[in-house]
Amino acid sequence: MSETNSFDLIIIGAGPGGYVAAIRASQLGMKVAVVEKRTTPGGVCLNEGCIPSKALLDSSELFAMARDRFALHGIVVDSPHLDLRTMMLRKEDVVKKLTDGIAYLFKKNKIERFHGTAVLKGVNPAGRHQVEVALAASSAPNDLQNLLDPPARTFVVITAPKVILATGSEASALPGISFDSNVVVTAREALSFEYVPEHLVVAGAGFIGLELGSVWRRLGAQVTVMEMLPQILPNMDRQAADTLYRSLRKQGIQFKLSTRITGVRKIGSKAIVQFNSGAGSEEVDCDKVLVAVGRRSLSTGLGLEEISVSLDEAGRVVVDDSYQSSVPGVYAIGDLVAGPMLAHKASEEGVACVERMAGMTTRVEYEFIPGVVYTWPEASSVGMTEEQLKTAGIPFRSGRFNFAALGRARCMDETEGFVKILAHLENDRILGVHIVGPRASDLISEAATVMSFGGTARDIALICHAHPTLSEALREAALDVHKEAIHA
Repeated sequence: MSETNSFDLIIIGAGPGGYVAAIRASQLGMKVAVVEKRTTPGGVCLNEGCIPSKALLDSSELFAMARDRFALHGIVVDSPHLDLRTMMLRKEDVVKKLTDGIAYLFKKNKIERFHGTAVLKGVNPAGRHQVEVALAASSAPNDLQNLLDPPARTFVVITAPKVILATGSEASALPGISFDSNVVVTAREALSFEYVPEHLVVAGAGFIGLELGSVWRRLGAQVTVMEMLPQILPNMDRQAADTLYRSLRKQGIQFKLSTRITGVRKIGSKAIVQFNSGAGSEEVDCDKVLVAVGRRSLSTGLGLEEISVSLDEAGRVVVDDSYQSSVPGVYAIGDLVAGPMLAHKASEEGVACVERMAGMTTRVEYEFIPGVVYTWPEASSVGMTEEQLKTAGIPFRSGRFNFAALGRARCMDETEGFVKILAHLENDRILGVHIVGPRASDLISEAATVMSFGGTARDIALICHAHPTLSEALREAALDVHKEAIHA
């Protein structure tokens, strides 16, 4: 085996789990190879998920503010005109700058990239895992000769004593309803519509459905969200989720809860969605159907069954505390393993995995991983919900502070929502924090930090927060745990 194809660690997948693991492994002195099927690193998150969606959320928020709220600030402008093409080009530029940044980090850290698809081929006589890479064709996709006569794929075998699987996940489909990339679409296509749909039906009231539904509602579409459960965001604190639900309804998003989509009939570039909400079968016309009912691990096509890697009933790789699978030397992180499908969770696992390989005792504190819904207002949370605490029989007390009573929120004209802190009744240790309101995505980090150090509500209450800031709401909620809030 050529030394050029021999590595200390091979990582399959360059998403937020894979590329972070690669960089950390290189910092620890490992010779690292990364196999990625995309032309650019960053995975779903950077190319068609977290980053492009946030770019469109920010752009659409500005558009809606100019249209609906500038006048409240004494700013008088003509009704804004939407240039969707420019908005999309800005989104693509944001993505390109970040993917180029990761490519630079790979080069800086001497990480070798293989553009293609990987299959595990077992262990060679030297005890090294063999990974066969089918290299992607380097010719341009619009080369007519290559389209008529595709060149044979080139294969290369690379080896390492350790392999990390970080191939992520893909959108789940509705039973009996297939994606067509035009009318029935995933988030990937919904981030690149060429026009604003007259009517967008969103299947699923989770993070992705609510965020992308918000984008297109702000830009002028009629949006109907259909959810089979009786509430949105079923894993979120119920008080927080209900507050966000009321806010999104005020923004014009229509909801059909306890509703199951039973079929989609496509008629040209339109669709008729058939659904049942308990009162018999109904239908509604629309332009697009965004299916956002969840995601499934991409564990197929890697050769896992052939080398006897154990999978659970959901197709996820079963791993131990060091992220090692049932096959020694084969590890898995991110959406391939149990836990929330979050980019930052994958990154933390990537770091922990390679640091454990290096003999460190790193662990991911899963109980303190925050979650965020990037609607407006935003919603964020960390730790346990009030419902979970009651079910577990854990005694607690609650403190709450509304943004309507906060000076900075009033100045911003962003008064919707609240901060809620749940603390143990006996030792005051913070068990959960739930925020609905402006910049909840940023505010939740203070809560996660304090909780990671075993902090109490009293600890937050004793921290001097700058005035006027949104973060004062966290302190007031902490004070309210002991009924000492000053501005409530």
